[in-house]
Amino acid sequence: QVPLVESGGGLVQAGGSLRLSCAASGGDFSRNAMAWFRQTPGKERELVAAISRSGGGTYYAESVEGRFTIFRDNAKNTMSLQMNSLKPEDTAVYYCAVTLSWRDPGIELVSVWGQGTQVTVPS
Repeated sequence: QVPLVESGGGLVQAGGSLRLSCAASGGDFSRNAMAWFRQTPGKERELVAAISRSGGGTYYAESVEGRFTIFRDNAKNTMSLQMNSLKPEDTAVYYCAVTLSWRDPGIELVSVWGQGTQVTVPS
């Protein structure tokens, strides 16, 4: 397994931007598809975006398409999520994950989770 550590969460006003980062230590980072999920209290964890092993393939949930960008740097063992035009409904704990697929992966395809980072966008 590849330990994952997220960073970059925080509080930002609506319309603002944040960049989340996920650092992996150990294992062969470039062999894994990766994804960002998010969860709010009382709701199921949902996919936000996913990226292929090379970074050439990406998938976005409809709710973030055009506002968020997922990318990775295999040389640095990092993955990031650039979040622009943030809305109050983007408020959640965001989780970095290793997945078995980058094409709309469900949580059942996640093999490793990060600890999560809080993103808050006040209304």
